[in-house]
Amino acid sequence: MNDWSRNFSGKNIIIRLEMNSARITFGEVATAISSAGGDIVAIDIIGTTSTATVRDLTVNAGDTGDIAKITDALAKLSDVRVMHVSDRTFLLHLGGKIAITPKTPIQNRDDLSRVYTPDVARVCMAIYEDPSKAFTLTIKRNTVAVVSDGSAVLGLGNIGPRAAMPVMEGKAMLFKQFAEVDAFPICLETQDTEEIIRAVKQIATAFGGINLEDISSPRCFEIERRLREELDIPVFHDDQHGTAVVLYAGLINALKLAGKSIDEVKVVVCGIGAAGIACSNILLAAGVKELIGVDVEGILTADSHYDNPMKRWFAERTNPNRLRGGLADALEGADVFIGVSKGGVLTREHVQRMAQRPIVFAMANPTPEIHPEEIEDLVAVVATGRSDFPNQINNVLCFPGIFRGALDCRAIDINEEMKLAAAEAIASIISEKELNRHYIIPSVFNQNVVKTVRDRVVQAAIDSGTARRIPRDFR
Repeated sequence: MNDWSRNFSGKNIIIRLEMNSARITFGEVATAISSAGGDIVAIDIIGTTSTATVRDLTVNAGDTGDIAKITDALAKLSDVRVMHVSDRTFLLHLGGKIAITPKTPIQNRDDLSRVYTPDVARVCMAIYEDPSKAFTLTIKRNTVAVVSDGSAVLGLGNIGPRAAMPVMEGKAMLFKQFAEVDAFPICLETQDTEEIIRAVKQIATAFGGINLEDISSPRCFEIERRLREELDIPVFHDDQHGTAVVLYAGLINALKLAGKSIDEVKVVVCGIGAAGIACSNILLAAGVKELIGVDVEGILTADSHYDNPMKRWFAERTNPNRLRGGLADALEGADVFIGVSKGGVLTREHVQRMAQRPIVFAMANPTPEIHPEEIEDLVAVVATGRSDFPNQINNVLCFPGIFRGALDCRAIDINEEMKLAAAEAIASIISEKELNRHYIIPSVFNQNVVKTVRDRVVQAAIDSGTARRIPRDFR
């Protein structure tokens, strides 16, 4: 497959090509495209000279294989040069997906003097005399930094900060659309823990919150811990805590369907990285008594030694019966499987070892630990991280509402009480009448989610002493 085609899926594509109009006809180009399985649906002439023509051809291609054939066929024409190939997704990203616009237009000299010099000096001095006024007189009140080093981008791995930018821009769009939170992507050209901490601290003045994203484990733990300690604004690593919150929301409703109580179930967490540890923490905080972690080393136990300090910390707080072995041993009689590992590690035979009416959350992306159709007859509920299966565990259900609430009450942190409140809020969206094994978690487009999460998070922040401001609707 050539370089032009490997990034595209089966949709309409736009091919920009330059033709030597003196030596080749457009009919020859059209024949090459048709023979390779493409169908030209539109032609736009971009520019012409006495010897060459540049055209954009919109071509319907069935799949990635057809795109490869089309571009290969065009490349074989000696008087044609393929300049660029794009599809609707790439076109959407041209120039980036977000923009900054002023809230008030500058239409005359008086406007200019009030937003900038000389009148802005009065506002500057007001903040200088009372730094807390930055929350009311600057964008700090409603702005979050989406910070990444590109070291652990979902499904792509360590692709670096530049390649991670489209993901962070997308995250900023979701903040704005779902919760009216202004967010800006900050992709740092370093993967050094201390440099990242220093950089975030230096830019934090402009922001009301920090959303850490796609930073590899175990570095992400230290970065988040330090920033939470050293900043007075919320710091939230969404890959950890967003996943944990939505997982727990789904589990609340799954346990209702299975007829089980959270303080009586045996839970197995497969994959003890950033998400696995955060999921375990929220489940322990919610009342789970028997939780067992399984990683590449097998079952984690306090009797073993681990070089990774977070795994040592985890092992000391879980597996109360000091069970040893592998995944199959951990799953013997288990009620809940939580997968944040890799595709294919769970088998039907594994699930058959579990307790009656087990719950399986196979959340690895893009390939789940097991495909739902393989075990639907064995389980009470199955959930994944994918949108093409029922019960998607999607962080979008969590972070917009959590930050909306944290900003509205000027929380100094996003603590465990606020996370539990967010999970309970998400779960509450689905009524007892609506709840079924294929519907335990609301859609990301459910308009009640953000408001409900925001309200519960604000109340939890007030109750736990984290809020610095009581929103008007809570007075």
